[in-house]
Amino acid sequence: MKKDIHPKYFDKAEVSCACGAKYDFGSTKEKISIEICGHCHPFYTGTEKMMDTAGRVEKFKARKAAAGTKKTAKKK
Repeated sequence: MKKDIHPKYFDKAEVSCACGAKYDFGSTKEKISIEICGHCHPFYTGTEKMMDTAGRVEKFKARKAAAGTKKTAKKK
């Protein structure tokens, strides 16, 4: 391996989240700040809300049902 081409590796790099949680990881940066982590992410905390914007699923089902009722004329 060549010498002096690899970045310095920090075994205990401090990772801090906006919610106040702190972690220690190995990284090439000494300090890392993140906006969201496993403690405050809505998916992991159970506060995620699934939204059906403008009733898209219902609109699709209605179009599918309407398309299934049409009869096509056979060409002779």
